[in-house]
Amino acid sequence: MHLKLTTALTAAALSLVTALPARAGDAELPRSLLWATYDVGSSGYVEASAIADAFAKEYGTRVRIMPSGTSIGRLLPLKTGRVQYGWLANELYFATEALYDFAAPEWGPQDLRIVAGRPSTFGMAVAADSGIASIADIRGKRVPRIKANPSINIKVEAMLAFAGLTWDDVEVVEVPSYGAALKAVVDGQADVAGSTPTAATLYELESSPRGILWAPLPKENAEGWDALTSVADFFAPATATKGAGISEDNPANIFAVRYPMVTVYADSDEDEVYNFIKALDETYDIYKGATAATPAWSLAEAGRSPADAPFHPGAIRYLKEIGVWTDEDQAWNDKRLARLQKVMSTWEAASEAALDQNVAAKDWPAFWEDYRSTALN
Repeated sequence: MHLKLTTALTAAALSLVTALPARAGDAELPRSLLWATYDVGSSGYVEASAIADAFAKEYGTRVRIMPSGTSIGRLLPLKTGRVQYGWLANELYFATEALYDFAAPEWGPQDLRIVAGRPSTFGMAVAADSGIASIADIRGKRVPRIKANPSINIKVEAMLAFAGLTWDDVEVVEVPSYGAALKAVVDGQADVAGSTPTAATLYELESSPRGILWAPLPKENAEGWDALTSVADFFAPATATKGAGISEDNPANIFAVRYPMVTVYADSDEDEVYNFIKALDETYDIYKGATAATPAWSLAEAGRSPADAPFHPGAIRYLKEIGVWTDEDQAWNDKRLARLQKVMSTWEAASEAALDQNVAAKDWPAFWEDYRSTALN
């Protein structure tokens, strides 16, 4: 009883402290915030740390960062309210779609919203000696598939779909990690690998006898892009000018993704989210030089669709005020929100059907996968 009372009083005290606004210019922030991020040393952790430092300098807000190496470890404190913001990657998409870890009965589709997300790039790195000049040429070639890494695998699957291919059309090379996938290309055990252009191992490939190319995803190929975005709708065309085998004079037509994405639940207070993104904008000049990636936190880039979930109304309000949010962004957001609502209603229907059919807990994942596929596709 004493422990419960102490815990309750501590929580109440924290709530009172975080409710008090810190000194600020225009944005109003609480005196303290908790954020969930990727591991210490990850780009997401480093960028969140730089922005947290900027918030402290500008507003006196103390930010505590809680790093985790797992998607559940980042989402659970956000779900329980222990943290106010999550700095997430593609687990955000999987959580809204109730896929992989989030297909468990205690999870299901999560009603999450984006505040802002830094754009990044991703593409299909090709060994230059493999004879591959296009995505279609990957048919029959050796392609790494990473165990327990749906974030990378779904990107590779989407790029294969650009040319009407699936995993069944290639020679799958099972690898234990992202690093092992890239190393397999360098060592001649695979022909291609999905990657960010700036991955260190790709510079090794570039300087090796194999060499490096990037399988193009030309923006004008509307049919290819329709197929690619049918796998997941958070991809967009991008031209990369930095990375292994890439330069201003030799750009690569690949795709854009977002990482990290500042994330909240749909029921987060609109004014609080509005003030957060306003603070992100007002402190940009403080943190933009922290890393090579932080300049991309400009809201002209980080406040645009597509992303892995719909944007929060508080964020949209501010993005409209500064002239960033367009009719195109709103149309995308409306469509993405309708999709999320459909997934959530499908989950409810599947749960009722499972109860009626006495589906055992151990059989739920397969039941949900079949039900979901039929209802949503």
